[in-house]
Amino acid sequence: MAKLTITLEADLALEVMMRLGVSSPQDAVELLVRDFLATGRRTEARTGGSREGERFAGPAPDAEQG
Repeated sequence: MAKLTITLEADLALEVMMRLGVSSPQDAVELLVRDFLATGRRTEARTGGSREGERFAGPAPDAEQG
């Protein structure tokens, strides 16, 4: 997998490290991003995604001509 470098303010990195209980800023950011993505996937699985409701809406009504 490709790796990249991200620059963060030190206080932001420290805040994330303290909240997650890790000693490496790299590990903290990786855990945070992985959790964010997993939460999104769980939400989509429960709600059916954002396009699921379009199946039940039926065709859009035509505008009345007057």
